[in-house]
Amino acid sequence: LQETMEDIDKNGDGFIDLEEYIGDMYSHDGDTDEPEWVKTEREQFVEFRDKNRDGKMDKEETKDWILPSDYDHAEAEARHLVYESDQNKDGKLTREEIVDKYDLFVGSQATDFGEALVRHDE
Repeated sequence: LQETMEDIDKNGDGFIDLEEYIGDMYSHDGDTDEPEWVKTEREQFVEFRDKNRDGKMDKEETKDWILPSDYDHAEAEARHLVYESDQNKDGKLTREEIVDKYDLFVGSQATDFGEALVRHDE
């Protein structure tokens, strides 16, 4: 949270305003028309990110944005591993399917970046 605030809060006031929020994702670079996704992000900021409607996100609002409480990171990562590795789409992983996607598992937080793969008891 602190890193995000320091990175995006360009004017150092301890808040993230709309322009700082957009500026973190999009640079105008002389464009007169914004892409549609930028307009959508502006609406997201006004409608959902800035909950108290004061024109800026405080630390709590920023926390809700980057670490939503209703999102289970472990479950999402597990679903991602199964989706990417389950070649026959039966909802189960075989040893061969895991070995075929070994690099995916080694790079995953769900396996503690591969540490869980080397700790085993035969």
